[in-house]
Amino acid sequence: MRLENEVFVVTGAQGGMGKETVKRFLEEGAFVVAVDLNVDGVVESDYLLPIAADLTKEEEVANVFSSAFEKFERIDGLVNIAGIAQPATPIEEVSLADWEKIMRVNATAPFLTCRAAVPFMKNNGGGVIVNIASISIVRPRPGLNAYIASKGAAVSFSQALAIELADYGIRVNVVNPGPADTKMLGEFTAKNNDIEATKESVFKKSVPLGRLISPNDIANSLVYLCSKEASIVTGSVLNVDGGRGI
Repeated sequence: MRLENEVFVVTGAQGGMGKETVKRFLEEGAFVVAVDLNVDGVVESDYLLPIAADLTKEEEVANVFSSAFEKFERIDGLVNIAGIAQPATPIEEVSLADWEKIMRVNATAPFLTCRAAVPFMKNNGGGVIVNIASISIVRPRPGLNAYIASKGAAVSFSQALAIELADYGIRVNVVNPGPADTKMLGEFTAKNNDIEATKESVFKKSVPLGRLISPNDIANSLVYLCSKEASIVTGSVLNVDGGRGI
């Protein structure tokens, strides 16, 4: 029970990685605040608090953390999984609206959630934040220009926080998933391309270990980074990618 009695806010809790992370954290004894735009069907319990929220809106982010604190009386960690993909698009065809939406969800929302979480962690005398970025910032793919920029921002932001918050015992790390076997993976394909064929011919073949990354691979890395086993780890970027970043 590596996370026993600790309280974690997990965003993107209804996605493939998010659901598996919530499951693994509960298995490890954590209390979990599961946040997504829609949490229909997620049943509240003594250990689980589902909250529907748009994390690009300050007032909704504030409500997430006040509600979490009201139920569990502390917040020990934040795991930012929520994000959106970009269909492979030539730069000259990327609209300003598309760019701003991707940056808002993938970079601004983690800023808002981290900003809201830190005061609770400072009051605790410590805590942990893990932000999900992408291996595409290490080995970019054509057409993912806005997405890669947003995830690069998330990494730089995380490392800036790691040094800023070290004196308070708050660790901040990043996970770079490789191409993962989730619904989101298909959203990176160019319009009119066959999603399943692209998964097999492009994404799977790009992974040296020969398979797509599973949600459980990511969830296990998050358990480690949030546990006391990683108590000296901060400012790190962990590639969970089957070698894709080499």
